[in-house]
Amino acid sequence: MHRPVLLVIAHGSRDPRHAATVHALVRRVRSLRPGLRVETAFLEFNVPSVPGALASLDAEGVRDVVALPLLLTRAFHAKTDIPAALAQAPSRLRVHRADVLGPSPLLLRALERRLHEAGVRPADRSSTGVVLASAGSSDPEAIAVIADIAREWRHTGWCAVRPAFASASLPRTEDAVRELRELGCARVAVAPYVLAPGFLPDRIARGADAAGADVLADVLGPAPEVARVLLERYDAARVPLRSALGA
Repeated sequence: MHRPVLLVIAHGSRDPRHAATVHALVRRVRSLRPGLRVETAFLEFNVPSVPGALASLDAEGVRDVVALPLLLTRAFHAKTDIPAALAQAPSRLRVHRADVLGPSPLLLRALERRLHEAGVRPADRSSTGVVLASAGSSDPEAIAVIADIAREWRHTGWCAVRPAFASASLPRTEDAVRELRELGCARVAVAPYVLAPGFLPDRIARGADAAGADVLADVLGPAPEVARVLLERYDAARVPLRSALGA
């Protein structure tokens, strides 16, 4: 069986940095898997839309697509918006949905990469508290996942790790930074658990600055570990698709 097209579905943003980062990530995925066709679609603000991308693939004669949500948790967009968009796929297209990216050990490695790039050295680990700053959600499942990641990450040698949220949930980034100071961490680093720049990542940055964080890491973006997670999710989704087609 030929390889299904990988359709990466991002949220979209009015901020041009968002789409540029998504496209950079997709280019890295293509570089890691030559021969795999990877396309991009957006839920809003950017083009192509998900229905538009699916219609274009159908018009080309593509029949098998793995739709991959470019999301870190299973919240509203993963549970509602993307299924609704995929429901508009042409009837001739066989669309199989991949899982969201998180949680994954590779994403923790990407966070560590960004902290290292921002100046956190291995020797600083035991004296550094980390704020795991996510976009936020009103979905309890998504909030619980972020809290679990923070607890898991704490056991790798950091002074402490605290989750924070840019919207919908508490604490905010600045509150988590202050809490880590009160705990006695000599340095505090903020690690944005977000994929691309935009309104909420900017809010995380402002919170870090307001509370006097020592380090603000970059967004995950096109980190090689993130690209590898995309391919892992694609491969996992392709297994039942192959079975369904008798391949």
